[in-house]
Amino acid sequence: MNEQSVDNAPKYSMFIDGEFRESVTSRMIAVENPTTEEIYGYVPNGNEQDAQIALEAAEAAKASWAATPAVEREKILMGFADLIRKNREYLAGILTAEMGKTYLLALGEVDVSADFISFPAQAARRIEGDIYPSDLQNEHIMIHKVPYGVTVGIAAWNFPLALACRKIGPALTTGNVMVVKPPSVTPIAVLELGKLAMKAGIPRGVLNLVTGSGRTMGNELVTNPITRLVSMTGSTDTGQQIYETCAPNLTAVRLELGGKAPFILLEDGDVDKAVDAAVISRHLNSGQVCTCPERFYIHDAVYDEFLEKYKAEVSKLKMGDPMNEDVFIGPKVSRSELEHMEAIVAKSVEQGATVEMGGKRPEGAEFEKGHWYEATILTDVTNDMDIMRKEAFGVVSPICKVSSYEEALTLANDSDYGLAAFLFTNDMRKIQRAVSELEFGEIYVNRPMGEQRQGFHNGYKKSGIGGEDGKYGLENYLEKKTFYVNFN
Repeated sequence: MNEQSVDNAPKYSMFIDGEFRESVTSRMIAVENPTTEEIYGYVPNGNEQDAQIALEAAEAAKASWAATPAVEREKILMGFADLIRKNREYLAGILTAEMGKTYLLALGEVDVSADFISFPAQAARRIEGDIYPSDLQNEHIMIHKVPYGVTVGIAAWNFPLALACRKIGPALTTGNVMVVKPPSVTPIAVLELGKLAMKAGIPRGVLNLVTGSGRTMGNELVTNPITRLVSMTGSTDTGQQIYETCAPNLTAVRLELGGKAPFILLEDGDVDKAVDAAVISRHLNSGQVCTCPERFYIHDAVYDEFLEKYKAEVSKLKMGDPMNEDVFIGPKVSRSELEHMEAIVAKSVEQGATVEMGGKRPEGAEFEKGHWYEATILTDVTNDMDIMRKEAFGVVSPICKVSSYEEALTLANDSDYGLAAFLFTNDMRKIQRAVSELEFGEIYVNRPMGEQRQGFHNGYKKSGIGGEDGKYGLENYLEKKTFYVNFN
């Protein structure tokens, strides 16, 4: 990769058509280390012309890659995944520096990223079509599943490498080619995939990695007629804009958007298990996970016990340098995200919530630089408060008392979002009812969050359309083509 010194920080290039290239412009985007507020590196601020070049490279490569036997695609992608694993510590260090997540979590992200490549690749030779009997004599009806062609992957900043690989794996496995735009705030680990793609033998143009703003680079990628499918992970507002801008070309869209996951603990649930799951799920990655529990509904029979134990466990979580093994909470990714946290907590207090813990930036010399916010617990919350309606995306836990499963269900479903939900109960009748009554695409029962590769990660309502992972996610990258074969 071409790296040059700019203010003592490395300069990175985009990866297009099998090589690293500068943007047609000279503009750069500074990538900040949110722990130190120092510039970690620079990436090109690509424009519409750069997007066009990348899409044309992908277009030129699509026929050859689609014609590559599935077993060969599998072999190349398995090698790609192995290279990601071999560069585990290097990539994790980049993720910690550019995003602020703990190094231990970053190592886990690299592992997951490799899995997002290898898991679908193993299914390359198991993509199935169908044959149906015809109403006519001497005729077969055959339904083939074929790639879309040129696809675009747009990743979010909270797990940039994993979310990029979550799209690259199934797209390339199914014979598509892809242009990936990582987020401008955390793009560097994704650009590093270009080196590994070359070593793995991914053909020129099959995988392209470009950087730039959503208004220019991103808009061109999703509106260009070359693009036949867009897979995006990010905010609901951005997803709605992409959905609208893809309409003129009838470009297929897969969106994984915002979440406001409810955490329900009923009177018969295991309080200790619920506390452990809540502590991990709410504070992982400094709360910057779309499936994190963002609102808590605790039955009044166990409310006091849960609150006491939850406060005790949250108080044990250490905040600080994310490279230290004993640290669980790092900085927010950016100043704007920090200010968003402050604003939504302040608004909640104004609306009547009580701060039980935290609610401010931490004090001390260690936190003079960086975007820090204390783990926060709010009580006396009601479902009409901003903290219960809008995505917070941080280490704040608003806790509401409920008196029944029916009340918890009503409040949980009273949301524009429908990505994930948590339910703690030992009543199998309520668990079975939740299958049809909880309006969320991913539900964790008596356990912390964390989807698996063979599952299906999808959202209801304004949390997205399409879904990812497993065999259903793989099929999202395939179109159907029907042949009526008459052999009279």
